[in-house]
Amino acid sequence: MGSMDDSPPPPRKSSSDTSPVKSMLKVLLLIVTTNILTIYLLSSPSPSPSSLNLQSHLLLSNPTTSSISTTTTTSLLLDLNATRHLLAAAQIQISELTRRLKLSNSLSESLLSELGRHANNPNTASDDAAQVVAAWPEDIPPELNLAIGPHALPLGYSPNIGADKLYPPLGLACQHYQEEVFKYMTYETYGECPSDDVFAQRLMLKGCEPLPRRRCRPKSPIGYTQPAPLPDSLWSIPSDTSIVWDPYTCKNYTCLVNRNSASGSYDCKDCFDILRGRERARWTFDSGGLDYGIDGVLRTRPEGTVRIGLDLGGGTGTFAARMRERNVTVVTSTMNFDGPFNSFIASRGLVPMHVSIAQRLPFFEGTLDIVHSMHVLSNWIPDTVLEFALFDIYR
Repeated sequence: MGSMDDSPPPPRKSSSDTSPVKSMLKVLLLIVTTNILTIYLLSSPSPSPSSLNLQSHLLLSNPTTSSISTTTTTSLLLDLNATRHLLAAAQIQISELTRRLKLSNSLSESLLSELGRHANNPNTASDDAAQVVAAWPEDIPPELNLAIGPHALPLGYSPNIGADKLYPPLGLACQHYQEEVFKYMTYETYGECPSDDVFAQRLMLKGCEPLPRRRCRPKSPIGYTQPAPLPDSLWSIPSDTSIVWDPYTCKNYTCLVNRNSASGSYDCKDCFDILRGRERARWTFDSGGLDYGIDGVLRTRPEGTVRIGLDLGGGTGTFAARMRERNVTVVTSTMNFDGPFNSFIASRGLVPMHVSIAQRLPFFEGTLDIVHSMHVLSNWIPDTVLEFALFDIYR
């Protein structure tokens, strides 16, 4: 082995080891210099024949000057040739970039066309719904995960649905109240549902409507009593054992009936007092103002043509009861504001519907003969929501 003094010196860096940035700067400087020289040569005035003759005479009479000029001209020609090659290479690069740009534009147009095709294709509806489901975190309660789907159709693609999967409906606003929805969907599967009616209704009123379905049984009243038969049930106070009183301040119907004379503010305070007072006489006569009697309204239509209808925010269902006496079926939408409004309507032999005013009415177009509302459509509703509601009623 040789000593360290005998080791060969480290190799010198060749020109190829220089930084690409420096190389590009050198090329750029050469191009700029060449362009300036070209502009100078093209912009300078053409020499006259006399000056050319003078220059030739000086070159011939002075051999040293002739030698220097020849060397300078040769160097300049070499630089110009090098610049020409660089310009040719740059032109090739520009042509390649142009080709890639055209290819990119073509791909973009194809992508936009494909997106438009998918947007107008009913088969992609499930993909759009998948984006909604993807907004939920991964660690959601198991029951909620099952409730929101998707679920593959047993028979595969269905032309009626336009998809091969089913996404159960769920209010979009539920995603804004995820913790509350998680709480609502945390329960004993196949067991008894929690007594959370008030909590669930508040979720609905916030826009989480419809709520996700649950796999549990609602609590049953102890000692359940059957309701009175029609037509007596229309004007009967049901038994206290017909419902579960957990969600309400009052624990019996006597308390609800007597609210009218009690202190405090309640929604539809006298609605449960159907045997006396204002509720008993409602819609039986024209007041000469904005209060119309049912018989007067029905006379404006050919007899028997008003058959089915809807009462929006109908309290305990008295309007529907009056219509039922005249062989007209009216569905009553109502909320349970500290009282069993829906249960009370059902006990009268009428049809309650637990939906908020913001929910799209679950009826097909042109299927109702009459729509009635009293207090619910008023200035507490945002203008835009009210406008949509009125158009839905018109529908």
